[in-house]
Amino acid sequence: MPATDDPLARERSHLAASRAALRAMREDVESLDIKDVTANWVNAEVLARQIEERIKALADLTDTPLFFGRLDYLHAPGADRAEGAEGERFYIGRRHVHDHDGDPMVIDWRAPVSQPFYRASKKDPMDVGLRRRFGYTRGDITAYEDEHLSDPAEAAQTSKLLQQEIERPRVGPMRDIVATIQPEQDEIVRSGLGGTVCVQGGPGTGKTAVGLHRVAYLLYAHRERLARTGTLVIGPNRSFLHYIEQVLPALGELSVQQATVDDLVAKSIEVRGTDDAPAAVLKGDARMAEVLKRAVHSHVTMPTEPVMVVRGSRRWRVPAYEIEEIVRELLDRGIRYGAAREALPQRIAHAVLVQMERSGEAPDDRVQDAVARNSAVKAAVKAIWPPVDPARLVLRLLTDADFLAEHAEGVLDEDEQKTILWAKPVRSVKSAKWSAADAVLIDEARDIVERTHSLGHVVLDEAQDLSPMQYRAVGRRCSTGSATVLGDLAQGTTPWATRSWDEALAHLGKADGVIEELTAGFRVPTDVITYASRLLPHIAPGLTPVASVRENPGFFDLRETSGTGEVVAACEELLRNEGSTGLIAADARVPELAEALTAAGIPYLAPGEETTAETRLTLVPASLAKGLEYDYVVLDEPQAVVDGEPDERTGLRRLYVALTRAVSGLIVTHSAPLPAALAG
Repeated sequence: MPATDDPLARERSHLAASRAALRAMREDVESLDIKDVTANWVNAEVLARQIEERIKALADLTDTPLFFGRLDYLHAPGADRAEGAEGERFYIGRRHVHDHDGDPMVIDWRAPVSQPFYRASKKDPMDVGLRRRFGYTRGDITAYEDEHLSDPAEAAQTSKLLQQEIERPRVGPMRDIVATIQPEQDEIVRSGLGGTVCVQGGPGTGKTAVGLHRVAYLLYAHRERLARTGTLVIGPNRSFLHYIEQVLPALGELSVQQATVDDLVAKSIEVRGTDDAPAAVLKGDARMAEVLKRAVHSHVTMPTEPVMVVRGSRRWRVPAYEIEEIVRELLDRGIRYGAAREALPQRIAHAVLVQMERSGEAPDDRVQDAVARNSAVKAAVKAIWPPVDPARLVLRLLTDADFLAEHAEGVLDEDEQKTILWAKPVRSVKSAKWSAADAVLIDEARDIVERTHSLGHVVLDEAQDLSPMQYRAVGRRCSTGSATVLGDLAQGTTPWATRSWDEALAHLGKADGVIEELTAGFRVPTDVITYASRLLPHIAPGLTPVASVRENPGFFDLRETSGTGEVVAACEELLRNEGSTGLIAADARVPELAEALTAAGIPYLAPGEETTAETRLTLVPASLAKGLEYDYVVLDEPQAVVDGEPDERTGLRRLYVALTRAVSGLIVTHSAPLPAALAG
């Protein structure tokens, strides 16, 4: 059979041609000469940066499939579907590729014409005659699989290539899922920019990937708008952000910023202290917003003296009652403290101009500006509406019992006030040992004084661990935009963990957000998720257990041990398999296990560090396990994980997280009795 009649050979030929076309697109950008098209050096710098980003976006990742699917439409999309009309073929990939004539060789997965690749079915073929999936080995096509969606004679079947891709071993950072997006995930990914979406998803349901792919889709569909307003991904810690940081660049999106909540709020102070759980819970309570608002506005003092403005030989007197009316009107408008302070001198100046006009003068805007800068007006504004430093204000609230009592009256009771007051006096903002919760309070106070800049879209992952005040801090960053909120109520491991998504969305300022639930598990094997789900009645009784869709039930073993030697042996056993291995343990046990691994000559990594062919074991403190995944996991001493938290419910939630990090197999080792919640 000639090679041209071999379907696999034809597809390989199209792949080679597409790679050549992508290379030509990149070379075209690299050859651009911008010397004569920019008016000044600033424009030249901006254009050069844009070209550099475009070159990066057109990089051909040789180990990553350029396209992963093909759609053969019965009719050309959008054309008349008359009988005999010719169909059209599209290759679906991570980015758009065209030939030298501009004809598409690969269609971006986010384009409308690509949607049936994820949504079409035997029940609703969406005018697709053939859907073809490709299997790859190190970037080369090695297999394909066809579904004739419009053929009634062909029965619906589960894609083996799709299943293999889902179950493929994980080595290195998180990868994209463009080849395996499921219909229910695709609906969330392609939801509009105008609305906020909250995704409740158990372990392995792909909620993080869905959130990242939604950002990529929104950047495709609303690129100009989001280029102006910006996008941000917020994760729980640096290890997690490092783990996911390659997903968006692999999809050609390089402009999305990543941060933790702590990164966002700790702008003017250094976080060096910690709170005990009761203080942290209270500082994170939404009631603190009212206390801060009262404290900020308490600096406004009603005038008792008139303002006398001297201009040339004339004196203009604005009486105290008139200034008070201006002040009260500004307070009633509810604008930011700083904006009102800036408006006050202009309002006083306007009152002077009214008097000038009544006396027959004809002042203009320049006169009003001059009056607003008059020393008497400036002195009055400073006395009536003084500047407020947010950090100093919060420091005073936390160290001055009388000041706190004055502004917390009716909001916090006496015991609650004592809980958040610092035991020792502090000299200054710089010498204070601020906690992460204190930084959020300062951020709230800063927003009361001056509006926080809002982005076009924010993705908030592992949201279940945020306090109400932290939700408010994130909400300020998307007050005029939208958000994608991702989390699992069962994995809430802070004393202030989210109780309901409706409540969380209200604190975020997005009460009208839509809540979606993902229950199909693609990552965690059946036997592992079944064992972990024993904890759900104790940690989140109302949640639907995850149902694994993996054909491979996975490997699960429960082993009673007598020391760290057997834990190390379990790691050595799992390292014989392909892929990554994680050893997860209570934080307090990590040093002992690290010593045992070193003694055994087994190299290991810290969470977030990239695995290599030589080093595939990561030693993970249980407190940092959230959001991470490994092909195989050894979980050391479940009871120690529970005991490492301030209460049993939080401990069991931490254990649930640790139990559900495995993709292919899990060994649980213990010398102490297992938690009672796992019995059965």
